[in-house]
Amino acid sequence: MTTQQDPYSILDVERGASPEDIKRAFRKLAMEFHPDRNKEDGAEARFKEVNAAYEVLSDPEKRARYDRFGHTEGSGGGGQGFSGFESMGGFGDIFDAFFRGTGARRAGPQRGADLEARLAIEFEEAIFGAEKEINFQRTERCADCHGKGQADGGERTACMECDGSGEIRRVQQSLFGQYVNVAACATCQGEGTIVTDACKTCRGQGARRVKVTRNVKVPAGIEHSSQLRFAGEGDAGAHGGPTGNLYIELQVKPHERFTRVDRDLVYELPLNIAQAALGATLQVPTVDGDEFELKLDPGVQHGEIHTIKGRGVPHLRGNGRGNLLVRTHLVTPDKLSADQKALFEQLAESLGTPEMPEDGSLFERIRDAFS
Repeated sequence: MTTQQDPYSILDVERGASPEDIKRAFRKLAMEFHPDRNKEDGAEARFKEVNAAYEVLSDPEKRARYDRFGHTEGSGGGGQGFSGFESMGGFGDIFDAFFRGTGARRAGPQRGADLEARLAIEFEEAIFGAEKEINFQRTERCADCHGKGQADGGERTACMECDGSGEIRRVQQSLFGQYVNVAACATCQGEGTIVTDACKTCRGQGARRVKVTRNVKVPAGIEHSSQLRFAGEGDAGAHGGPTGNLYIELQVKPHERFTRVDRDLVYELPLNIAQAALGATLQVPTVDGDEFELKLDPGVQHGEIHTIKGRGVPHLRGNGRGNLLVRTHLVTPDKLSADQKALFEQLAESLGTPEMPEDGSLFERIRDAFS
């Protein structure tokens, strides 16, 4: 983020946004532009820009200072220019407030990045729960050098370029007078220390990418696209910062027989014309693996709903289960033998042409069938 960019605009939030709104916007953008997830040109720079904006708006004191002074405004007196910042600790302190963690000062503890993974599960596993295994990659602190990057875990050497401060300050003149320009030390990248004997395991980075396997307990009744949070399973934090989290999005595979609607399951029961007219006793499959005997009275209409209680989806946070909704589906034959055709012709002549019910019940059944 340059000194002319507005952190509110970068995070796409209003100036009066709550801390929760700011955090939510930051997390969305950080996940979108994280270098491990987004390999497009400019993603890494955008990621750093988003982090810098969040550094300002997540700290009440920095946010208040920015809201009052902006990037280049003085403390209120006309003609003060940058001298207004000097009375508050110098322009460098304001600059540091915007850029801490990206190189303007020696970096402090930084929380590790959150990770996101997807896990495909079967329809029945989402209903009854399951224990699954997931594999993913994350950044872990190097155990051989204890995250220092120095061979055998030795202490890093103070950077001679910046005398261990992690920053380079240069006094410059402008039309407004003298001001201090602060920049991250290019030699130590703002760390204040350098690696003189790199750890062979992590090549001096202090962290390395590893493959991790974890068991995931899927709760009964979970829905498609639900997200499970595993604290401390994300990337390792920098400079002693806490570890990020792992978020697993569950992808539930569709079932060939059942459709889920909230806590209920829907099953389409095919009927021929004779079964619908005369009634029938049929076996209906359930997600439990057994069958339920369903008795249909004569005159069943297409799209009728018959409820089998307690054979649906378990409640995720409570007792009991939803229902199994059996919807009748009248199947009209498209191929008839000569004998069948003759029988249907006799039946058609006997029944005659049906009339539209005056009470609107047919319309209601059609509407209910499509609702």
